[in-house]
Amino acid sequence: MPPIVTFQKVVKIYPGNIRAVDEVSFALEEGEFFCLIGPSGCGKTTLLKMVNRLVEPSSGSVWVEGKNIMEWDPIRLRRHIGYVIQQIGLFPHLTVEENITYVLSIMGVTASIRKNRARELLHIIGLEESYLYRFPRELSGGERQRVGVARALASDPKIILMDEPFGALDQINREQLQNELLRWHGLLKKTTLFVTHDLFEAMKLATRIGVMRKGQLLQVGTAGELLFNPQDPFVRDFLGKRGFFHALQMLTAKEVMETTLPIVEEGNSHLPPSIPLDPYNLGWNFVFLVDQNRRLLGAKTVHGESIPCPTIAPASSLEEVLYAMFASAQSWVAIVNEDGKFQGIVDFRLICSRLRNFCTRRDHFDNHEETLRRTLE
Repeated sequence: MPPIVTFQKVVKIYPGNIRAVDEVSFALEEGEFFCLIGPSGCGKTTLLKMVNRLVEPSSGSVWVEGKNIMEWDPIRLRRHIGYVIQQIGLFPHLTVEENITYVLSIMGVTASIRKNRARELLHIIGLEESYLYRFPRELSGGERQRVGVARALASDPKIILMDEPFGALDQINREQLQNELLRWHGLLKKTTLFVTHDLFEAMKLATRIGVMRKGQLLQVGTAGELLFNPQDPFVRDFLGKRGFFHALQMLTAKEVMETTLPIVEEGNSHLPPSIPLDPYNLGWNFVFLVDQNRRLLGAKTVHGESIPCPTIAPASSLEEVLYAMFASAQSWVAIVNEDGKFQGIVDFRLICSRLRNFCTRRDHFDNHEETLRRTLE
């Protein structure tokens, strides 16, 4: 299947010979979530606005659904593409319903269909139907941004452009809407081009990331590829230690835990038949003790000596896991669910060996539903 959006050696020069975009080429696969990231003034918003022809290239070409944007009627092209900006831009004199269905109304869609579409989208963005009759001034910043997303989705476009949509929100609302955006993308599979200067946001949301600097696209890849195989000194420095620690915040204990372990049930002198008696065969010099309901009771060496057994919840981030290791002076922690049942362990070796591959499940957009499930668990 050909790319749904393609940039071919795109250049944008503003008066004064300001080269905002310098021969940028890349393509978006249908359904993927692509983030452009870089410092202010690097050209990422200019690139995004070329897709719906709010900005036209000085040279090179941009193709949308196999057609050069210069061959599209600008109005038709913009109605064909969803657009979400940081300022949101809701019409203050229109209700939420009227804001959401504004494009549909100027396209001549009947009132009953518009109302049904608005109700459907409110459900998707997580707002009650009563919001249909409110005005923007009656909404919080996060609610207004949700309505802005719903408006972008109203005409069921294949492509969504998002220009730092969460930049003006507080951290709590920002993280909540990031999680919601993962849910929306997993549900609707819209091709999304997302501009941000927030590295954590890009790593959390994107199937692929493009790093820009001074109008040039330096490297495109998954978060893992950019972090562990940077092709440019700026990419290496831009991600640097921040990228590593963001990865620790994103991965959970459940995702990397080891479950093949020497386990002894309380009252039994032998391990279950499916587990070798000698824990050394499994790479351990101690065993875990559980009751008949698999609730963790502790750990003992092969000589019967009790040892500390720090525990943490499955949804804990690897950052929290490392802190628990530090606090307990252990190189591992046991993973215990809310019922006290033993799930597995994470040790320092596991973190080191698996961190490099933390984004392999994000290498293709088809896996976003799995990413979403893990994020919201």
